[in-house]
Amino acid sequence: MFATAHRGGEGQWPSNTLYAFEHALRLGIDALELDIHASRDGVLVVRHDPVIDTTTDGAGRIRDLTLEQIKALDAGYTWTADEGRTFPFRGLGITIPTLEEVFQAFPRTPLSIDIKPVDPVVVRVFSQMLREYNRLEQVVVGSFHDPQLCRFRLLCPGVDTAAGVSETRRFYLLNLFRLSRFYRSPAKAFMIPEYSGRLRLVTPRFIRSAHAQGLRVDVWTVNEVKDMRRLIDWGVDGIITDYPRRLLVLLNRIRGD
Repeated sequence: MFATAHRGGEGQWPSNTLYAFEHALRLGIDALELDIHASRDGVLVVRHDPVIDTTTDGAGRIRDLTLEQIKALDAGYTWTADEGRTFPFRGLGITIPTLEEVFQAFPRTPLSIDIKPVDPVVVRVFSQMLREYNRLEQVVVGSFHDPQLCRFRLLCPGVDTAAGVSETRRFYLLNLFRLSRFYRSPAKAFMIPEYSGRLRLVTPRFIRSAHAQGLRVDVWTVNEVKDMRRLIDWGVDGIITDYPRRLLVLLNRIRGD
């Protein structure tokens, strides 16, 4: 069972930061999940939201800011565990990292990387970086934008990818009618939520059918221990969580039983 820290474990530390990644790995997490955007000057930075307002002391869109402007922001500014009574990570020098910094800091750590922008240039730069830093293995790449995923697969055909939105939908429908054996995709994994709206995507049958096709099933974002336990019992291959400590405690307990 693969334990992955969602954005580094944003329930415990500032999202998508080197600080979070380092602490998640110290706990014993197996892999890191992160997202990428591009700055105005074309540098790939690790960030989920297209704007900086949500987690920093600044405002504006990532694509409108230079790397120098982005690096001046406090990436721990808004993090709070007590609904805004305290902000323990303010002023600690935590910044938004570049993808290069992540590759340099964690050269052998398995990564799940989500391409956020729809700009084709981002895919080209990202593909070049994977080669430059020898990260063609121990990485799974995904995107909610099917055209971006297709572009990436053309540029890096040997790199593992997660199923895109349309691929996941197609598998779900085929499986519904017990026709999943006809599913074909270059994807190596489903990295999906248990629910999409009111629709339950992940079921024991979905997992069995995916495994029959040689596909992993990793579920996000699972934060309650009871849900983690149920999904593990169903046979998922991985859990992606905001709370790495909870998941690791549960896994240690299961292994000790």
